[in-house]
Amino acid sequence: MAKLYFYYSAMNAGKSTTLLQSSYNYKERGMETILFAPRFDDRFGEPAIYSRIGLKQQAVLFDPSFNLFYYVDKKMKEMENLRCILLDEAHFLSKCQVAQLVAITKKLGVPVLCYGLRSDFLGEPFPGSSYLLAWADELTEIKTICHCGSKATMNMRIDSEGRPVKMGKQVQIGGNDKYLSVCMKHFNEMVGSIEGFAFEMVEV
Repeated sequence: MAKLYFYYSAMNAGKSTTLLQSSYNYKERGMETILFAPRFDDRFGEPAIYSRIGLKQQAVLFDPSFNLFYYVDKKMKEMENLRCILLDEAHFLSKCQVAQLVAITKKLGVPVLCYGLRSDFLGEPFPGSSYLLAWADELTEIKTICHCGSKATMNMRIDSEGRPVKMGKQVQIGGNDKYLSVCMKHFNEMVGSIEGFAFEMVEV
């Protein structure tokens, strides 16, 4: 039976590169794939998924109203050998869209590979990631490292002078110019949002 996979990591761990390599592996064997990416990420102009090492492939753009199940169901009638769905920036999915991905695997029998972040720049979970972590059949961490050499698990937003940003909208598109991947220790030291919860007074 087809499965829903969630590959998660901190920023700049090579998620898009891994996604594009997976798609290439299918295509090299004569199988077709569909790639999805969020509509509002317009850094590169044309609708495509880009990796930091220069790879790219055309993608279908989704927004919160986009029904992934209906789109794939329709495309299966047009594509004779559709074998895999790959989705970049999966943390931007809605709860409903994650459920649609589950339906694609179980009702249409097509595996779905999702790549995304677990949490935002303040350590808060993204809705899409929360439901992927809860509902995906397979979870895989793609590892990257903090500047100290430890495993990076957090995404720290920085300003133009490299200082940590501690407030703002959850979504702000950017790459190395706006985000650093750091370990929990350095996230707590520089942002502090996680450590603060540990010492809040709880009334009973």
